[in-house]
Amino acid sequence: MTKEQLIQQIFTKKSFLCVGLDTDLKKIPPHLLKEDDPIFAFNKAIIDATAPYCVSYKPNLAFYEAFGVKGLASFEKTIRYLKQNYPHHFIIADAKRGDIGNTSKMYARTFFEEYDVDSLTVAPYMGEDSVTPFLGYDGKWVVLLALTSNKGSQDFQLMKDENGERLFEKVLKTSMQWGTAENMMYVVGATQGRMFEDIRRIAPRHFLLVPGVGAQGGSLAEVCQYGMTSDCGLLVNSSRGIIYASCDEDFASIAAEKAKEMQQEMEVELKIRKG
Repeated sequence: MTKEQLIQQIFTKKSFLCVGLDTDLKKIPPHLLKEDDPIFAFNKAIIDATAPYCVSYKPNLAFYEAFGVKGLASFEKTIRYLKQNYPHHFIIADAKRGDIGNTSKMYARTFFEEYDVDSLTVAPYMGEDSVTPFLGYDGKWVVLLALTSNKGSQDFQLMKDENGERLFEKVLKTSMQWGTAENMMYVVGATQGRMFEDIRRIAPRHFLLVPGVGAQGGSLAEVCQYGMTSDCGLLVNSSRGIIYASCDEDFASIAAEKAKEMQQEMEVELKIRKG
């Protein structure tokens, strides 16, 4: 999917919501455990219910790899279902890959050729040769970790060098030489608040994938105030707050309600920022 196509979807649907498919068998409604593939059954119901209100889905690979071959089969079925039934939704494989060049080439082949997802989260710690293999696919995106929402982000990401430049700023400036705003996004946690201003000073045109709204306490209004651009420039992810809003048989309809609530908030924010 190109940047222009993603922007078109956002303004057509008046939404920049990404639904995280962090499917945990210990949290899904018990009646689904009777299904042949409970993970896929849950995902399918959530996707069908929330698709009108979001533009993206983000399955987290940890929740699938935890079940070995069966879990990966559920992941594949989920991706296939999305591509066949909701081809205009942007698919992010949240796998946080990143390794030496040859290994990264294999990871890129796995996700962009075998699974054919639109984008993949990538860790930048090992530098340019660990990231560039993912950037050689037309219409595919790298979503690079920049400033995350977890408590431990302060351990390294906010470290300053002798010139006062923080590590996440160095990551942004350096990585912008590898890719472009057409094939690279950045992960910036919603809990970082006004630091979105610092991000935008360095990367004014790049899309940002923003986890941490909802269950982690991030503010959608604050994210939009400091991070939104004229093209929106945001994909705001919500996982637990939508997919686990109910653990009863009404789970899908309740998830739809939560997704719709977020879409309506996003519609307001888009109107405000567009003036």
